[in-house]
Amino acid sequence: MKKVGLLIVGLGMVVMSYGAQQDTTRTDIRRSTISGAIEYSYNKSWGHFANADVQALLPVNRYVELNVNFQACFKNVYTVGVVVRPKVVLPYGELFFDTEVLYKAVMRANQMDLVTALSLGYRFDYASVQIGSYARFMSFYSRNWHSDEAYQCEPFNLLYRIEVYCRPQSCNWNVGVAFANFDDFQFERMWQPLFALNGRYDIDEHWRVHLDATCKPTGMFHLNAAFYGATVKAGFTYRF
Repeated sequence: MKKVGLLIVGLGMVVMSYGAQQDTTRTDIRRSTISGAIEYSYNKSWGHFANADVQALLPVNRYVELNVNFQACFKNVYTVGVVVRPKVVLPYGELFFDTEVLYKAVMRANQMDLVTALSLGYRFDYASVQIGSYARFMSFYSRNWHSDEAYQCEPFNLLYRIEVYCRPQSCNWNVGVAFANFDDFQFERMWQPLFALNGRYDIDEHWRVHLDATCKPTGMFHLNAAFYGATVKAGFTYRF
């Protein structure tokens, strides 16, 4: 009987130890980070141009994350976004609820673009799936604010994102592919998806480098797909 009791205690300690290791792995991949990147972009509207990005991930606690993103485009366009992300940790992976505000100042056209978005997602080591909706408000800075004539609103647009990774998130390198109609700095209409290839490598405990490529076709859902634009981004991340 004594041996059985010792065996049960030993098994319990092994299970507790395994659970603690799993928990550490799950939370370690979402430490506070700050990232910087340079982008080269081309599209048929603006031609060739470059962007500079700064992004921060701030885990408020185990159940809430905060993302702050800023982009300066050399075509005189500036974008800032804030994402509040409550999470529900599951036995495998987690659910998350994104509330996002994205503001774009298109100074070259004297125009502003404001997006508010709500979405639900599920992510685990090898994949992330997200779906929701967003509203867009567009106007000119020179408009008469007492009139609705120059004010445009799109109250409902579908947003979606599917991303798949080749390795667990705890590995020191990973490659993923994504299909979505939005990213950190833009929201497209549901029939204009983005295709992305993302790679990263952890140099050490704190420093990470990443290289991403995005292709934006047009006419995908109208059976008349054509190339519109592409972006290549290279940067680094410091994890605290």
